[in-house]
Amino acid sequence: MSTVIAQRLIYILAAILIFGILIAVHELGHFVAAKLSGVLVNEFSIGMGPCLWSRQRGETRYSLRALPIGGFCAMEGEDEESDNPRALSRQGFWKKLVIFAAGAAMNFLTGFLIILLLYSGIKSFSTNRLVGFAPEFPQEESGLETGDVILSANGERMYLLSSDLDLMATLDGDGKMDLVVKRNGEKVSLPDVPLQYDAYTGPDGKTYNGYGLLLGVEDATVLSRLKISWLNAVDFVREVRLSLQMLLSGKASMNDVSGPVGIVSVITQVGEKSENAKAAAQNILYFAALIAVNLAVMNLLPIPALDGGHILFLILDEIALRLIKRRIPGKYEAAINLVFLIALLGFMAVVTFHDVYKLIR
Repeated sequence: MSTVIAQRLIYILAAILIFGILIAVHELGHFVAAKLSGVLVNEFSIGMGPCLWSRQRGETRYSLRALPIGGFCAMEGEDEESDNPRALSRQGFWKKLVIFAAGAAMNFLTGFLIILLLYSGIKSFSTNRLVGFAPEFPQEESGLETGDVILSANGERMYLLSSDLDLMATLDGDGKMDLVVKRNGEKVSLPDVPLQYDAYTGPDGKTYNGYGLLLGVEDATVLSRLKISWLNAVDFVREVRLSLQMLLSGKASMNDVSGPVGIVSVITQVGEKSENAKAAAQNILYFAALIAVNLAVMNLLPIPALDGGHILFLILDEIALRLIKRRIPGKYEAAINLVFLIALLGFMAVVTFHDVYKLIR
């Protein structure tokens, strides 16, 4: 077996493992929240499909299943009526809300912790403050000045300027952005600032690719690492939001949508394009953080069969109880969830087929 093939297999296995761990972490969030809330958990499983190992501990069965593509937390009264006072269906509004949201919260927390781990060895961070410009940059035309702090571009807050400019340039390809900067303690609006991704001359006289802006640098401290890691995770949330907007508006197509197969393929490519094994591990972990936050956001969408759908029904049920003194029958929610689950599985099948097609064409 050649070294290239061996490395590819390692990256594929790492990608599958990451994907499985992130989904297992999601279910762990539901499990921990349910246990802390006193809800009876009948089974907690890592993996799906045939059971490879299981053990009963107390009231809960813990199992490991053959397919590393997920897991589940089977709570009493989750999908059926139950007379058990510890059933999920018999809990109050806030306990249910916490349990339903806990999976997404764990995914977001996982993404944040991965980023924090990656930033733990960094000595300094670039800031949003401009300390200079490349000789080729049209400073007078732009209206920018040394000392400006860039707050937003095209209406979007700049969390991490060095990477956010790439995102804004991708969304709006005309080479100009509407900026808001902080100058001498006041906000200043600068429309149509020319920001072209091009070759510029750096302070060392060497050519680099960027936007011609020289950014300030601050030493990394414990607090700054926490802050930058948090902003990076929040930035990931925005990327998911903007991606969904592009998909709904028609600016993105099925070619831009990836399922598990596509994600594994991208992680493999990230590893193969890295300079060395250390860089590959760091790049793959960074992408894993993006996937973790992506899973958190997607699961909170108000779509039946997802956690966000459960939260939506929970809110509607609470509104019905307060307005008409009656709850929405659970059978209606179960039927709607089943229909959407079948639709989501069908959509995932189409996406997976498309991912496989892109790999073999």
